[in-house]
Amino acid sequence: MQPVQSVAIIGAGNMGSGIAQKTAQEEFDVQMVDREAKWVERGQTIIADFLSEAVERRIFSPDQVEQIKGRITGVVGTENTAADTDLVIEAVFEDFDIKSTVFNTLNEVCGEGTILASNTSSLSVNELALASGRPDRFVGLHFFYHPAKNRLVEVIPGEDSSQDTIARTVQYCRGLGKVVILCKDRPGFVVNRFFVPWLNEACLLLQEGIASAAAIDAVAMKAFRIGMGPFALMNLTGPPIALHSTDYLAEQLETPRYVGAENLREMVDAGEQWEIGEDSDCSDEAAEMIRTRLLGQVFAVAGQIVDEEVCSLEDVDRGAKVGLRWARGPFELANRLGIDSAKAMAEDYCELANFPVPEIWKRDGEFSFSYVDLDISDGIATVTINRPEAMNALNETVVNQLGDALDKANSDNSVRTIVLDGAGKAFVAGADVKFFVDKIRADSFPDIYDFTANGHAVQNKLESSSKTTIALTTGLALGGGLELALSCDYRIGTRKTQFRFPETSIGIFPGLGGTQRPARIAGLPAARWAVLAGNFMDARTAADLGMVTNLVDVTKVDETISMLDAQGKPAEKYPAKPMNADSKIAKFAQNFYSDENLATILDGNCPDGFDPEDKLVSRQMKSLSRTAPIALRMASDLIDAAGATELSDGLSQELGKLEAIFSTDDALEGLSALIEGRKPSYQNS
Repeated sequence: MQPVQSVAIIGAGNMGSGIAQKTAQEEFDVQMVDREAKWVERGQTIIADFLSEAVERRIFSPDQVEQIKGRITGVVGTENTAADTDLVIEAVFEDFDIKSTVFNTLNEVCGEGTILASNTSSLSVNELALASGRPDRFVGLHFFYHPAKNRLVEVIPGEDSSQDTIARTVQYCRGLGKVVILCKDRPGFVVNRFFVPWLNEACLLLQEGIASAAAIDAVAMKAFRIGMGPFALMNLTGPPIALHSTDYLAEQLETPRYVGAENLREMVDAGEQWEIGEDSDCSDEAAEMIRTRLLGQVFAVAGQIVDEEVCSLEDVDRGAKVGLRWARGPFELANRLGIDSAKAMAEDYCELANFPVPEIWKRDGEFSFSYVDLDISDGIATVTINRPEAMNALNETVVNQLGDALDKANSDNSVRTIVLDGAGKAFVAGADVKFFVDKIRADSFPDIYDFTANGHAVQNKLESSSKTTIALTTGLALGGGLELALSCDYRIGTRKTQFRFPETSIGIFPGLGGTQRPARIAGLPAARWAVLAGNFMDARTAADLGMVTNLVDVTKVDETISMLDAQGKPAEKYPAKPMNADSKIAKFAQNFYSDENLATILDGNCPDGFDPEDKLVSRQMKSLSRTAPIALRMASDLIDAAGATELSDGLSQELGKLEAIFSTDDALEGLSALIEGRKPSYQNS
């Protein structure tokens, strides 16, 4: 599969310019196309203003901004789109005829290999695909506003979209750091299917005089744990969009309940917005009616989506949490409220809307969720941790499901190679910190031990596998995620790879092999550099140390997997020395973190012979000063053990130290501070 690298965006308005900006930020080559120079220039101004704000907020440096803008080429006229563009995304007005005209032109000027995509929130992808002239190389996309900020994108294949088209488009979206929902072409797709009627239901509650707009917003915010209620949201995005969308769903789904409420229609006709006010008081009876109606509507429609196999129930929840920023998705909410209660709400709404109760609600037990996918093809088992809304963080459910998937892959005689991947921007961004905090506060250390020991057992399914094991670490791998990757035979990285062990700075030590495998891979000094100070490793540094075994261009990832599959297991998995001993970091680590300097470093002092003002040295001392002293010394002792024991013994020692570290006040302080977004204050106790 040839990855997408060059992208053209047709339409330089707010949405088109946002997609262009995000695409350029992620180092794709971008053409921003519009019919007149003034519109292209307007799009460039929108991007420049947005990026200037990002500089003020220290998200980007001025140099980075210039590089981003330098990747965007303004093009006047759709007919001047480069013929060899890999992917063209149309982002013009939501009108079928206008979009069809754009695609007619693109089909003429673009090469045979170009994929055409429509950014649409409502139109039929299958009909657009036919109008494009190349339905096999066509796909629907639904970016959420603002596309440079909102992490969700819905990818909607047409009936004739080829697997190559789908795979390349999904890979592009993942390259943007997006959480991808792959869904069927049904009106509203996923998120708008339940969100738009939710807005209209709020209008109906107001129209019926149940409560004021402010009260309805307040009840909704509490019930769904969201920052804005339906009326405030409509004012933000524009009431006309809500009216157009709900009328469209009413027509397409033949559901009169979705026809825009009269008060919404009248307000749009008058060109006004909702007057919300500050009086949010209402009776308990009214509040319960609002809560029940809004929740019931979401539960019922979410059930329809799953019944119709538009997407999985996990993706419905994912859409709510990532796209709408709800604290929980519909099915998680149902479990939280109790299935009997949620089912009754769904049934009541179905009666109100006059449609049958979805089959998925004909149940007594809670919903269960799958966060690990297994795909076996041509001897390669791809195990994907699919929890991108939480950066694939490891919790008890994920670890158990990962173990089950690895068991299936290991026991399948047709499998030669296991590839471990993470959906979305991250490979795995560590373990679920809240789990540890909750268990410490509940004085339930055995639960922490069992979770960690189970993690070790799952890693051993990779460590001891007779298959070739590959971690696809093409994004962020932190803490437990990096530890998981290091148990594989190979780790493939790209320019977006980032590694870090943050544990000593949050009051603990890396307990899933993080004190053992780095030393066996890169040697004791490099392991101390990586673990004790928690230094960030970019792709080049990770490769120099051997944490990444194969650093390749993103276009070479699939080719590298095939090569490693053919090559088989490595002759030496743990060389105990950096892959590039002459690299700047490897040399620094060898000298600074030597055995002779270690005691001085652990006492918080700069070793003799090093200039405290030197940038590398000062950075180390600053990072070390922010660690928890007890965690730092325990991690150091365990790393030393890695140089003198077998791996199994070192891992046993790591587990044996868990209670000692998690019983410290500093562990609770560091982990709590991370959750609360503050700087920890360690007392060495």
